[in-house]
Amino acid sequence: MKTKELYKIFKEFSEITTDSRNIIKNSIFFALKGTNFNGNEYASKAIELGCSYAVIDEKKYVQNNKYILVDNVLESLQQLAHYHRQNLKIPIIAITGTNGKTTTKELIKAVLSKKYNIIGTEGNLNNHIGVPLTLLSMNDSTEIGVVEMGANHMGEIKMLCEIAEPNYGLITNIGKAHLEGFGSFEGVIKAKSELYEYLSKNNKIIFVNIDNKILKDISIKSNKITYGTIANSNYQGEFIEANPFVKLNWKYNDTNLQNYRSNYVETQLIGKYNFENILASICIGKFFNVSDDDIKQAIEQYKPTNNRSQLIKSKFNTLLLDFYNANPTSMKEALINFADIKSENKIIILGDMFELGNESEKEHLKIINILKRNNFKDFFLIGNVFNKVSKNTKFKSFESTNDFINWVKNNRISDSYILIKGSRGMHLENIIEFL
Repeated sequence: MKTKELYKIFKEFSEITTDSRNIIKNSIFFALKGTNFNGNEYASKAIELGCSYAVIDEKKYVQNNKYILVDNVLESLQQLAHYHRQNLKIPIIAITGTNGKTTTKELIKAVLSKKYNIIGTEGNLNNHIGVPLTLLSMNDSTEIGVVEMGANHMGEIKMLCEIAEPNYGLITNIGKAHLEGFGSFEGVIKAKSELYEYLSKNNKIIFVNIDNKILKDISIKSNKITYGTIANSNYQGEFIEANPFVKLNWKYNDTNLQNYRSNYVETQLIGKYNFENILASICIGKFFNVSDDDIKQAIEQYKPTNNRSQLIKSKFNTLLLDFYNANPTSMKEALINFADIKSENKIIILGDMFELGNESEKEHLKIINILKRNNFKDFFLIGNVFNKVSKNTKFKSFESTNDFINWVKNNRISDSYILIKGSRGMHLENIIEFL
């Protein structure tokens, strides 16, 4: 079936389902394939549970006219999303970067929602499947779309831009992550730059952190709006403190940069590294004419979730949870920020960083060298790589999260301020109940 014909069905049944375990009644089921599953095998179940149609790409699974046969289900989903985007006629803001893109996206959604009907990426559905699903969740009442784009290989951001056709874009930062897929730090820069390249080629606007030399350099030829701490940025911020929550002043002038109005914000976000994420949301909010008071309220009311710079108090300790993901850049920033927080009995618990390829041991060793320079109460390192490279150090290391749990069961930690950070695959959330 051609995309145009499929779109007619989508306009009547506009909910999309890709998981037969979570069926939405009267939706269209897309039978995607994965490494360990074939969605075609679940098409009949999806129909039985209430889907109006099932899009499949293997003829043997067709039973009646409720089964739509295509050459490739994933490509059909992407083509449908692109066709839908072209019919939306709304501005779409694309966000990518090594660190902070989900937090920045959530802040931008919070700010813009004060004035507009916003649809944005849910959670971190930012890949070749998540971006199409985000676009297809937008409808005639949507006024602005906010789309997060992730990548771990060259060409992915370019492909996602071609599907979403963003009018505006933002790169939060560029750091060392997914080196296994990109090959080198230079590869990361080139991959993230694909967003700027798409927007510049199509004469669109980018929002640039002018304090960031890499972003400044790769955006020289772009049509841009700037934010940062320097005086000639369009939107200027002043970091006050992060002890533990970020406080800042910001000011702006859209005309001659001479008549600034200053604004003060107290956030519920931990870490100086979130200062630039907050400033990005302010910049975009002002660009889209959200009032200063609404911006202040949106940012001050925003509270992070899902183990992203979350502060919680357990029965025994204060825990700073920052293990949604980790890479050398974000790990270093988290440690620097934690060192600046004024508190007694500070403890570090770090888990391995994934997808670093041949640079893995080298990057983990750099983190250990940072730890050696800080006077914290205690250090715990978890994971095969940290355990290997931390030999002959004063740090306690464990091969797995379960090994650490078994240790801490017999060695109670209490009255401490604890940073927990590592890659999501380390499952560090499992240790919370024992702290």
